[in-house]
Amino acid sequence: MKTIKGPALFLAQFAGDAAPFNSWDGITKWAAECGYVGVQIPAWDGRLFDLAKAAESKTYCDEIKGVAAANGIQVTELATHLQGQLVAVHPAYDEAFDAFAAPEVRGKPEARREWAVDQMTKALRASQNLGTVALATFSGGFAWPFLYPWPQRPAGLIDTAFGELARRWRPILDAADRCGIDVCYEIHPGEDLHDGITFEMFLERVGGHPRCNMLYDPSHYVLQALDYLENIDIYKDRIKMFHVKDAEFNPTGRQGVYSGYQPWVDRAGRFRSLGDGHIDFGAIFSKFAANDFEGWAVVEWECCLKHPEDGAVEGAAFVKDHIIRVTEKAFDDFAGGGADEAANRRRLGLS
Repeated sequence: MKTIKGPALFLAQFAGDAAPFNSWDGITKWAAECGYVGVQIPAWDGRLFDLAKAAESKTYCDEIKGVAAANGIQVTELATHLQGQLVAVHPAYDEAFDAFAAPEVRGKPEARREWAVDQMTKALRASQNLGTVALATFSGGFAWPFLYPWPQRPAGLIDTAFGELARRWRPILDAADRCGIDVCYEIHPGEDLHDGITFEMFLERVGGHPRCNMLYDPSHYVLQALDYLENIDIYKDRIKMFHVKDAEFNPTGRQGVYSGYQPWVDRAGRFRSLGDGHIDFGAIFSKFAANDFEGWAVVEWECCLKHPEDGAVEGAAFVKDHIIRVTEKAFDDFAGGGADEAANRRRLGLS
């Protein structure tokens, strides 16, 4: 068994234009003061990280790690959710997702896709230069508008969508294999990979690619009424990253999973700061310890009520309290009699 690493913090929700959140030195120093020992970098945020430079320069990556280390912080992984989203975009979302892309490719879906693929390739090389082993991302997709269709979906529509999704991602996964990096798709509503079944559909179409893996975030499963504990047992060999994020689901006579187009604060399903939701993190951390999970416990703060800085401080303490330092011996070793093959055969009546 292995002791999970952490606590770490995903910086995407904290980066900003004011100090200490607008510089790499400032935000890593702040994260350490909150109680974190690692951070996950949003690869799209130029205030903290230059992706193009990191892809080409190990020296730059060593400088990034050096500044963090001086503040008591390790780099856990890069995250490319915004870039991965743009690998595959249904036209209904073109305008909304254009904001994720560089200005010169906005309004140009094919140029935007090529830009996104280049970004993903750069992120893989940057991960290699940083010495990290996994990369977080979204799958994007084409089928989400047809999730609960009326009228019924035409035959073959989902097969075509997943076939094209796999076609676009396969070269990126091959590049990841050459770099020695696991691509970890956050299983997330809005993406074509939004539950176990859809992940399996995609995995089959990329030929069971060894670099096609999962980022496990139980909050997205609670809001789907999916069994988030059994999910770990099913996909333990593919789960390579872990976002520690809480959620609650309180269906009423008026709303359930879909939540009636309400804002976050009024939804039946809401993201909450750690410890304020319904998720059994004691059971989750136990499963990760038993399954030899080698990664980090990374807090992703998203809450419709609590201030983010309070959520960050509380999240570090919460994860520390849940990390299980695994045992190196069995609790009943004191009663052991040692190994003796002859004695074992006698006990079994075989001598």
